[in-house]
Amino acid sequence: MAGFIIIGLGLAKLGNYLKFIPYPLIVGFTSGIALVIFSTQIKNFFGLDIADVPAGFVDKWIIYAQHISTTNWIALCIALGTVIISFNFYRVSTKIPGSLVAIVLSTLLVYFLGLPVETIESRFGEIPNKIAAPQIPVINFEVIRVLIQPAIAIALLGAIESLLSAVVADGMTGGKHRSNMELLAQGTANIFSGLFCGIPATGAIARTAANVKNGGRTPIAGIIHALFLLMVMLLFAPVAKLIPLSCLAGILVVIAYHMSQWREFGILLKSNKMDVLVLLTTFFLTVLFDLIIAIQVGMILYSFIFMKRMSEATSIKNAKDLFGLSQKTGEKMFEEELAYIPKETMLYEINGPLFFGASQKFKEFLTDSRQAPRVLILRMRHVPFIDATGINRLKEFQQRIKSLGTTLVISGANTQVKEDIYKAGLYEIIGVDNILENINQAIQRAEDIVNSKSV
Repeated sequence: MAGFIIIGLGLAKLGNYLKFIPYPLIVGFTSGIALVIFSTQIKNFFGLDIADVPAGFVDKWIIYAQHISTTNWIALCIALGTVIISFNFYRVSTKIPGSLVAIVLSTLLVYFLGLPVETIESRFGEIPNKIAAPQIPVINFEVIRVLIQPAIAIALLGAIESLLSAVVADGMTGGKHRSNMELLAQGTANIFSGLFCGIPATGAIARTAANVKNGGRTPIAGIIHALFLLMVMLLFAPVAKLIPLSCLAGILVVIAYHMSQWREFGILLKSNKMDVLVLLTTFFLTVLFDLIIAIQVGMILYSFIFMKRMSEATSIKNAKDLFGLSQKTGEKMFEEELAYIPKETMLYEINGPLFFGASQKFKEFLTDSRQAPRVLILRMRHVPFIDATGINRLKEFQQRIKSLGTTLVISGANTQVKEDIYKAGLYEIIGVDNILENINQAIQRAEDIVNSKSV
């Protein structure tokens, strides 16, 4: 299901937009996942004698604390040795991963010395050394209904992680990936993985970076990587079952450390309060509940924050407040650009998008506008777009001032804004003659209206 969703994202060309996921949200759930991975490895890392580990984060640590006296010191030494080798083997060789060296050494020690630690075989039994036969799932709409939410979460996470990996690779190689093609390929891979009883797969930032550092530049590097893993499964499964779980726990602890982005986390904690709120909310929801809830709440929360920031960026100012404001950029001052305003005319300038987030500010402007001049000019040269709520507020404004005997003139609206106003039928309500290209035409129109009414 996740594979088909990812393909749908690629066909809809949404790959470019997934890269706009807020950075505090990404750091929040990535750090949360890292902590969750770390917490799941404590039993194997210390070799604790625990039959069943609870699923909840807090419950896990309570059980760990209660059973800390059952620590297997040999397992702990193997885990610590794995961590030390994984972090430092690059000093010996940058071509061979330290984690692979740790696996080989710990497996040989446990096998030949008969060390009393749990291995993959003692915990899980034999490792299959053949590919499962493909299984076509029976379509069950009840199952689809139950699993659609986690499938969407897996699809989004997979897409985000893979595209972030591609961005990292671009930065290291100077290349440029094709986002939508990445999604099509990944979706197809996940569909076939499911058919062969596999689990969801994504591009991995850590392995991508290691690949590039070791000379990988083309898709051939990824293909060789996949073939090597297949060879390990088919040929070396009898050996792989002897790997001690404490060694794997050490490797996963190292992976969790690299995933944690603790430096970025600390930097974001010093940023503005809204970003910190999203970061901590996503982090704690990931750790204490689950990733699906964290992403949903984080996206909704950041959407509200974004709307608030966009609405704060929108301002409506009277012309009298703009006279005398010099521009440091070398642009003309307002009075140089517009020497005068005709009598019985008011001019307001709107800066920023006129959308539903800023509609309350526009509504307050309507309420505060108690004066009734002959003409009111709305200068909209700095309005990049207007949505349905903004158009509705503009219509309300037109009706209100028309009842007071005031003519509304719109000046400088861009092509898209004028098109939206036209589609909403405001051209007929406001009048084609009152929607003008620039402020000079609007001033001339205001003079004509005032003079005609004076006569």
